[in-house]
Amino acid sequence: MYACNSGQGDASATAKDFKFIDASNMDTTVAPGEDFFRYANGQWLKNTEIPGDKTRWGSFDELRDRTNKDVHALLDETLKSNDKIGTPKGNIGAFYKSGMDTAAIEQAGITPIKPLLDEIDALSSNDQILSLLSRHYRQGIQSVFGGYIFADEKDVNNYIMQFSQNGLGLPTKDYYFKTDEKGKHIQTAYISYLATQLKNAGIADAEAKAQAVYNLEKTLAGASYSPVEMRDPEKMYNKYTPQQIAALTGIDWNRFIQELGISKGADSIIVATPNYYKELGKQLKATPLAVWKDYLKVHLISDMSPYLSSTFDNARFAFYGQTLSGQKFQKPRWERVAGVINGAIGDQLGKLYVDKHFQPEAKKRMVELVSNLQNAFHERITKLDWMSEATKNKAIAKLNTFIKKIGYPDEWKNYDGLTLTADNYVQNIMNASAFEFNRQVARLGTKVDKKEWLMSPNTVNAYYNPVFNEIVFPAAILQFPFFDFKADDAINYGGIGAVIGHEMTHGFDDQGCQYDADGYLRNWWTEEDAKLFKSKTGVVVDQFNGYTVVNGTAHVNGELTLGENIADLGGMTIAYDAFKKTKQGQGNELIDGFTPDQRFFLSWAQIWRTKATDQMALQLIETDPHSPGEWRCNGPLSMFEPFYKAFNIKEGDKMYIPADKRARVW
Repeated sequence: MYACNSGQGDASATAKDFKFIDASNMDTTVAPGEDFFRYANGQWLKNTEIPGDKTRWGSFDELRDRTNKDVHALLDETLKSNDKIGTPKGNIGAFYKSGMDTAAIEQAGITPIKPLLDEIDALSSNDQILSLLSRHYRQGIQSVFGGYIFADEKDVNNYIMQFSQNGLGLPTKDYYFKTDEKGKHIQTAYISYLATQLKNAGIADAEAKAQAVYNLEKTLAGASYSPVEMRDPEKMYNKYTPQQIAALTGIDWNRFIQELGISKGADSIIVATPNYYKELGKQLKATPLAVWKDYLKVHLISDMSPYLSSTFDNARFAFYGQTLSGQKFQKPRWERVAGVINGAIGDQLGKLYVDKHFQPEAKKRMVELVSNLQNAFHERITKLDWMSEATKNKAIAKLNTFIKKIGYPDEWKNYDGLTLTADNYVQNIMNASAFEFNRQVARLGTKVDKKEWLMSPNTVNAYYNPVFNEIVFPAAILQFPFFDFKADDAINYGGIGAVIGHEMTHGFDDQGCQYDADGYLRNWWTEEDAKLFKSKTGVVVDQFNGYTVVNGTAHVNGELTLGENIADLGGMTIAYDAFKKTKQGQGNELIDGFTPDQRFFLSWAQIWRTKATDQMALQLIETDPHSPGEWRCNGPLSMFEPFYKAFNIKEGDKMYIPADKRARVW
């Protein structure tokens, strides 16, 4: 195995040369037991400025930046190639050229979406709105209907149409009902933004119309779920026939589905948020047509503004980037266009990235690391003192059936039939959206393809998909500071090992534990074990509720972040167990003055180092299921006894939690 085959002497020499733990980033004036995040990253935090085109900056962001620069070079190469449109390089080159042609984009102004705006203007009754929504939906403009086609969580081998709430311009429903000064400021700024975009489109009486649009959104927000409510898989699984959901919501779902061009596989649909659609059905009749026209226009303009002339693009950035997120200026044009291409034809771009930058040896070593983590998790489950044998056996069966995807897909998506040009950016985006819609619709009535990836290989991230019971690690995350061939085991296990363990633990967090080994949303726990699990996870909720951001002005939401916090704690624990089976983990050799265990925990702290603008930090507290970086680092550590031993943490230290108060889940 990778960990066992790495020679201790070689690893030590390499670590000294490459400084996988860079002491210049640490602040040793902070005691480890007071604030390990700052002990490990303090000088980095003091000396690092968030780039002006970013809202946060940390290890993930640094790696994304390096990866994006690699992608930038690939994009530039496609411009020099003579590959025809229809080939991967030809498609990417044409798409990229169209997005970088700012002269043509400026000259076009709002013209690319004028036909869609004219369609909205042509509405003569509320009854016609549904047909327009279906036409726009086919082109990727979802507006008030948010939907996709994916595996049925209670019939996992078959695809089903799934709809959830949509249609709000602010991050969550709660933004519409805030009464504090900051909340009111954002509400006022948002209404002003809507008015600006209406004015930019030459629409008169913009301020009054923007207010009416906001009022409609607020009504829809009142019927929407909060991010915490959206985390409940059973609550979100509501299966209806089109006739049943039509009776409940007052929306003619049969008509909507037919006008989407769907002729098979729509006998049943999932409507995750029926209360939202009930309110939507009411408002489609009760809200004046003129207000609906303004709503549809301004949302279309807002959604498409990043691809239109600078008048529209800058207005959107001024609100969403600057006011809402604290971003000083826009990302470079090439980076924004690259993101669009990645979303549209990500497999073609991803294959270019893999061919150029991914080392096959990385996949082999990752397979070994994943196996080591899986074995460690298996051992930990068998030793749990709170779980019955019946539930343990089912947990182990689930663990043993994990699908592991590493690096890149075995089969790349086929984009035959997608029409792209080098001179129409907006049309390329709409063609790609329509192509993806048709690809999804074609899957209805067929068996689920479990070989599909939900991220492109050049994405710096990883994920667990409960319906496939799979863990997925794209090529781009298999780089330092998460993974490096030259690093000692402590670095790799504290980095990518913890990420592997994190994704594995997602299969057993408060959401993942509701899915069985085959991906079905169904209970496999004894009643007593389920109660004990809830009790243990309640300790995690309470602990994280006590953490704050932005100088104590806002608290972490322990319920919203519960799944990720369980995964962080489990990931670190499992990675540590696996590390202790390596030669380095069983030894005591110092590298740069640190023991193997200390290097493991320093590597852990290093991957979570991050800074955010105050605006983004406050936004993430309400929207992001992940805790802020400092608490992703310190929270799990304060629950983990080996950390206490490694750094001699004692009662009285700020991070100290009495042993009987520490959360122990997995």
